[in-house]
Amino acid sequence: MADNNARMQPKSNADPDAQFEALLEKIRTGPHAMDLDRIRAAYEMAREAHSTQKRKDGSPYVTHCIAAADICSDMGLDEDSIVAALLHDVIEDTPLTHADIAKKFGQQVADIVEGVTKLTRVQYTSKEDEQMENLRKMLMAMSKDIRVILIKIADRLHNMRTMDYQSPDKQRSKSLETMEIYAPLAHHLGMQKAKWELEDLSLQYLDPEGYHEIVDNLQSKMTQLEAFMSAMEKKMSDRLQEEGCKATIYGRIKHVYSIYRKMYAQKIDMSSIFDLCAFRIIVDTIPDCYNVLGIIHDMFKPVPGRFKDYISTPKPNMYQSVHTTVIGSEGIPFEVQIRTWDMHATAEYGIAAHWKYKLGDGASTVHEGDEDKFAWVRRLLESQQESDAADFFHNLKIDMFGDEVFVFSPKGDVVNLPAGATPIDFAYTIHSQVGNSMVGAKVNGSIVPYDHVLQNGDIVEIRTSKSAPGPSRDWLNIAKSGSARTKIKQWFKKERREENIIRGRSMLEDELKHSGISPDEALAEEIISPIMKRLSFNAVDDLYAAIGYGGVAVARIVNRVRDELKNAAAERKTAFDKMAQAAERREQQAKKNTKAIHGILVEGLDNCLVKFSRCCTPVPGDDIVGFITRGQGVSIHRRDCMNYQKSIDTENDGRWIRVSWAESITDSYLTTIVIAAKDRSGLVLDIATILNSINAKVRTLTARDVGYGTALTSVTLEVRNVQDLRYIMSRLLSVPGVQSVKRNGQGQS
Repeated sequence: MADNNARMQPKSNADPDAQFEALLEKIRTGPHAMDLDRIRAAYEMAREAHSTQKRKDGSPYVTHCIAAADICSDMGLDEDSIVAALLHDVIEDTPLTHADIAKKFGQQVADIVEGVTKLTRVQYTSKEDEQMENLRKMLMAMSKDIRVILIKIADRLHNMRTMDYQSPDKQRSKSLETMEIYAPLAHHLGMQKAKWELEDLSLQYLDPEGYHEIVDNLQSKMTQLEAFMSAMEKKMSDRLQEEGCKATIYGRIKHVYSIYRKMYAQKIDMSSIFDLCAFRIIVDTIPDCYNVLGIIHDMFKPVPGRFKDYISTPKPNMYQSVHTTVIGSEGIPFEVQIRTWDMHATAEYGIAAHWKYKLGDGASTVHEGDEDKFAWVRRLLESQQESDAADFFHNLKIDMFGDEVFVFSPKGDVVNLPAGATPIDFAYTIHSQVGNSMVGAKVNGSIVPYDHVLQNGDIVEIRTSKSAPGPSRDWLNIAKSGSARTKIKQWFKKERREENIIRGRSMLEDELKHSGISPDEALAEEIISPIMKRLSFNAVDDLYAAIGYGGVAVARIVNRVRDELKNAAAERKTAFDKMAQAAERREQQAKKNTKAIHGILVEGLDNCLVKFSRCCTPVPGDDIVGFITRGQGVSIHRRDCMNYQKSIDTENDGRWIRVSWAESITDSYLTTIVIAAKDRSGLVLDIATILNSINAKVRTLTARDVGYGTALTSVTLEVRNVQDLRYIMSRLLSVPGVQSVKRNGQGQS
């Protein structure tokens, strides 16, 4: 636990050069030969590009880039990955471009950096919409090069380790995004080490009380737990040595989030969780795994129902191990995971452990059949091509982040599906044509309906017919996997285009009317064209067809129409403002010839009576406006004055006129500030002392108790301009107990 906490603390005084040299030494002594000069050149480019930028903790920004590269090195990634990790933020945050990187480090590195780079900030309908589009683009880049997602996870992991310096809102939003997307993604990639750390770091900010309760409880039991693990480890090691089994044993305490999730799911407290310890036994061969399993079951009593064989049936993320839970001689249950060294590397680093490293002799460490292990990436990207961001995100959560069920084909092939999957999902997983020609299904030899929920171990047989009418639209509600839903939509897209166009137009017009938007206004060229361009539709009929077959959610199109209408209205306002500004410039000459009264120029009037309002007491530098009074000339107000704000939409609106400060002002002006502070003895004396120390010209100073332990002090001052006033206000904020210093007439917002 202590190591994790130490790693989470950022170093605000970090020396980037020393940090990089440590990284270089790690690479130099690592298992793969790399061009260190090329890596140094990438660091120097990143250091120069980020030279003016700092992190929230005050450290040079490039320290984050080095940390991301260091994590990639721990994953065992290749030279291009290390270079790309060092440069992963330069396209977004600096003037450097894709072409600059490609010129110096090659097209491949530039493409990886561009894939990792965050999207250009655009106005999305909601935060969820932005998150969906970001994830979709990230996975599209990942389909071209899996290293994109590995560097992205390294980037997020370091950001979570240094989250202490962010605001509470940022901590929570980033932790929630990490828990919903990055931790499950790391899990699906088989990166258990990164997944556990991302979950623990996120929990620290999402439920700090729950997190610290578990950490404190573990710390209080640490001596007892370490003694237990040491005893069990020695006992198993001695027995395996007696049996002639060569094995390495590691004991560990379960990570905080797994304990938290168990407490939440089973509605129990920490004292009711007994299997806090787990052991990994790592051997050389698969037969050794099962031999060790027999020995462990002979030594300890196995818990029924807790044995899982992921060696014969690996998880989709390539994870392989044999799991069993046993009860020790002290009556304490603990888990034992048995695996080979290759399986252990995959369990720790997942897909990163299978990356194709080109060695000096041109050989590759990737093994035959490894490509099949990455097939889920291809399926995932196939599903996103025919769905909008909302559907894609929904499908992703089911297919990738949800629980799974394993079933068998009649030939004995294992097929993994999302929990709750039906025969429809099974059929489309086998092949699109099998699903499209499906007319029935059998599970374990019995005919079942299309919405039958499959269970682990079921044997599923699909009945097909060449004369099948094709899928029903109802299947979209029955299918659970995103790939099945996408293939059903593809069929409707291809087979029923005319029907889809009519259906889509009707759906869009109905939704527009329901939202209070005129279809004629929404479908105008300047509104619909940007939407079609963004969604890659060449004609409006293509858009209607996509809505009709379910490829695009009609509600999302309406949201985008609403955004475009707002943008159009804003553009019209901008054009109007520019016209007004041009008219104002034409009047400037007339203003220059106007005589200033008390340092004020009144538009269109000469030698008129001018007075400063008592409600807001403006001073030079304030944005001001004039009010034509009845018989008392023009009253000058600040534009943020509450009285001005309240009256601009009333019948007095037409009496407000433009005024401005003269170019050269030598007068002093009276203004009033109000100081709110905790009521205490000596408060007024402290305020007066500060004012005296800065030679402030005070006309009046009054204080009163307003109850609830608060005192208000009103000070009228002579100042030359707003800069003087702001300096005085900033000094007053240093008085102990002062809560706010505001100008007279200033609102509370």
